[in-house]
Amino acid sequence: MRPSAACVVAVPDGVRLSPKLLRQWERRAAILKQEDGGGKLDWAHAETLAFASILADGTPIRLTGQDSERGTFSQRHLVLHDVETGERWTPLQALPEAKASFAVYNSPLSEAAAMGFEYGYTVHAPKALVLWEAQFGDFANGAQVIIDQFLAAARAKWQQEPALVLLLPHGYEGQGPEHSSARLERFLQLYAEGNLLVANPTSSAQYFHLLRRQAKSLASDRRPLVVMTPKSLLRNPAAASTLDQLATGSFRAVLDDARVDSPEAVTRLVLCSGKLGVELESSAAREAAADVAVARLELLAPFPADELSRVLARYPNLEEIVWAQEEPRNMGAWAYVAPRLRELVDTEGRPLPVRYVGRPNRASPAEGSLDRHGVEQGRIVATALADAPAMAAANGRGRGRTAKANGAARNGARAKASRAKQA
Repeated sequence: MRPSAACVVAVPDGVRLSPKLLRQWERRAAILKQEDGGGKLDWAHAETLAFASILADGTPIRLTGQDSERGTFSQRHLVLHDVETGERWTPLQALPEAKASFAVYNSPLSEAAAMGFEYGYTVHAPKALVLWEAQFGDFANGAQVIIDQFLAAARAKWQQEPALVLLLPHGYEGQGPEHSSARLERFLQLYAEGNLLVANPTSSAQYFHLLRRQAKSLASDRRPLVVMTPKSLLRNPAAASTLDQLATGSFRAVLDDARVDSPEAVTRLVLCSGKLGVELESSAAREAAADVAVARLELLAPFPADELSRVLARYPNLEEIVWAQEEPRNMGAWAYVAPRLRELVDTEGRPLPVRYVGRPNRASPAEGSLDRHGVEQGRIVATALADAPAMAAANGRGRGRTAKANGAARNGARAKASRAKQA
């Protein structure tokens, strides 16, 4: 991988980059020179290396989208510009190891037209990895007709096998209701009969392997891939990965808690997806929550039941499972995950309570105030980690505070239903 990696950060003689971009390129080159492979690669750097390796395998790549050449958050820079002459340079088009073509274009802010074209492109160019990127994931709703009528129903209605990749920046950063949500819930609601893959990766290595997996599947199992891509995680050291992590391993549907030393002490398993998992891990309260484990669902659809089953088996003394999300209760993954989790624990013979931590039902995806966003985000993280239930008694009777709380909740629900029926 190193020859390709060195090539994508090489700047031809005579091409003058802006000082800011030049410093970024020098940092990338310095990471690749570390002999132990321990230097951390951020999201965009790993993406570029994924593209380089896919091209070396002989798969053409076409990436289009709203500001995709540079990247919405000035993170990608697949096309470099000479600051004096304006001359363009695309390193991936000059890759010596490449056995296929690479194309990247900025598409207009017309989501339905652009996504519809790329849908047709992937149908008629089945050997190419075709990706379309929204400037913010929220903007994909401008192409909802294409998503509903074609992408999700391609096999069932049209007997077509598109493998279009949607890159949709998603995450609650305090930017308001128009720049926070790629409407994850809509894609999960559309999932049926294996028609889509929906992923929410949280590390650059996971994203690297996910892209390579999609490219490899073009010959055998063509499915659209919807990726909730990050914003703040693009440069977050907690989401960066080493070159060795890219060169080895594969995409993992579920990431278990690597910092848990005593699984027997864990009584609460917090499951989440996306950026919130990183925030939980980096929270000041995380160190003290020795009875809490945090696992991330990196692949949501199809539901990773087998992988979750192995995670559950690691914690023999669980008292409860918490699903934590930053989206409102009526959005995000909760409505999709909850029944599947409950079915899983029942099948495993461990009827654990599954409860929700997150924003309440909302008509709008996010707060319009940065201050209110910070308060809500802090509440979610604190609630997910605090007051884990005590371990159940050895005689097996009861489930500590969890059983008592759930019993009270069930009794209250029955009483409420009874009153409603009488009314």
